Amino acid sequence: MTFTYIDKIREILAKVEEFENGTMEQVTKQLVVAILEKRSIFVFGASHAGILSEELFYRAGGLMVINPIFGRDMMLDTSPITQTSRMERLVGYGTTLVEGTPIKERDILIVHSVSGRNPVSIEVAMEGKKRGAIVVALTNVTYSKSVTSRHPSGLRLFEIADFVLDNHGDIGDACISLEEMDQKVAATSTVIGATILNSIVAKVTEELIRHGVEKPPIFYSANLDGGDELNKALFQEYKDNIHYKFV
Repeated sequence: MTFTYIDKIREILAKVEEFENGTMEQVTKQLVVAILEKRSIFVFGASHAGILSEELFYRAGGLMVINPIFGRDMMLDTSPITQTSRMERLVGYGTTLVEGTPIKERDILIVHSVSGRNPVSIEVAMEGKKRGAIVVALTNVTYSKSVTSRHPSGLRLFEIADFVLDNHGDIGDACISLEEMDQKVAATSTVIGATILNSIVAKVTEELIRHGVEKPPIFYSANLDGGDELNKALFQEYKDNIHYKFV
């Protein structure tokens, strides 16, 4: 049995490796400097795009200094689920979300949106820029260029960000065509986006060590003996960068 989805993922990852390497290196440098200078790092995504905010947050092997911005009305446990689509299109909601955060000048804000067209992600990026944050967009540039913005500004996410990471997926995200259907199946943005971001996390950690950081802010597994104690010690060291509760 052949799984064409796996072949498609390999194909997309090859494009990412070829075309995004330079931007990934630039983003890595920005994150390293931010951590060394005790600045903060935030990440946002709406609905399924928010899965990558969860991927980066409070995870063994992940950066402890990642601060997620969660909009409760766009989480996937919302009922009815169609409410998430309405909220990500609601003008003003992204601005409100950022107002509740301590984002400041020279902080890093990572915004994930595949289409890059909905107001919530656009406004989160805009508000971050207004505060002087460095905005990193993870999006699909081809997809985004094929659609119009739903924000009054007419801008899409890739037109706002300081750095743009392209996930090189298909327009519409799903990637497998079947003769019997006019809708493709099997989305790629989660696996590709997670690969991009975890690659950056790994490189950031490597660079922090190269800069003489003996204990980079990486979570130990809470399921390993001593993991809780090690995490608490790291939290104390990096607590000025962390804006979520950790007890």
